[in-house]
Amino acid sequence: MVILGLPALGHGHATEFRILFFVACAVWTVPLTLMQRALWRQGRAWWAMALVLLAVTYAMSVVNSLLGQRLAIALGLEQGYHWGDLVRGLDSCWLALIAFCAMHAVAVYYVSLQRTRLRLAQALADARNAELRALRLQVNPHFLFNTLNAVSALVAAGANRDANRMLASVSEFLRATLAHDGRHEHSLAEELALTETYLDIEKARLGDRLQLTMHAGPDLLDAAVPYLMLQPIVENAVRHGIAPLGAPGRIDIRIARHGAALRVDVHNDGAQPAAPGRGIGLPNVAERLRHLYGDAQRVDAGWRADGRFHVALVLPLREAA
Repeated sequence: MVILGLPALGHGHATEFRILFFVACAVWTVPLTLMQRALWRQGRAWWAMALVLLAVTYAMSVVNSLLGQRLAIALGLEQGYHWGDLVRGLDSCWLALIAFCAMHAVAVYYVSLQRTRLRLAQALADARNAELRALRLQVNPHFLFNTLNAVSALVAAGANRDANRMLASVSEFLRATLAHDGRHEHSLAEELALTETYLDIEKARLGDRLQLTMHAGPDLLDAAVPYLMLQPIVENAVRHGIAPLGAPGRIDIRIARHGAALRVDVHNDGAQPAAPGRGIGLPNVAERLRHLYGDAQRVDAGWRADGRFHVALVLPLREAA
């Protein structure tokens, strides 16, 4: 639009003509913007929009030419209007307005694309959160089913005191889980506290048959871990490893820093089954880790040469919010 004043350099009134054309074109941008957005809202084809905008910007250029002649008359440079010259020299003005329409279209398209990407990202995040909530809620019914079966077995065996103790521990565990605020992650200290509450339930049933060692560095207690990450793994270790044994069995939990990652190792005694089972706990944890951390996590599980079952989890090490 600054170039529009160049033809006026020869007669000493360049500033006046520059200001006139600049202001005129700046004013035209308002109806052009409104018109362009109205055409977009109507869903017009791009070629139809181009034809309309070309015609409108050409008409505006003619009006600018008329204003230029009016200014020339006011400055005493011309004696009257030259109607035959209205459509001459419109290239610069017309191209300036066309360029504005093009830049406006590119800018709005970019903003629209960013908003679409944002909505898509939000939709994917909502779907991910919904799936994580579903996976998390899958843990509690599985736990309750197993625990109530254990309580029923204690009552049937006449171990009422152990059954009452177990029900009290179940109540404490459910109170802790129901008080959770719905976050997918919490601190390692909170996760260990939930795991200990769950183990109190199993100790009420198994007594001295369940032996436990747990080690986590004090500098890791604020690390972020998935909610109820350990409980399903420990539950599997108890149900499928320790409980079937006639002798006492041990579960070893070790949590340590592994470079820039957090490594969780769970070992348990047990008899290797003839056919591997298809449980819920470990696949649930693996799926939640995949949703939360993508390729930055790893889950390994299997029987070791020493006859113990080993689960290893590796996830990013960062502080809990």
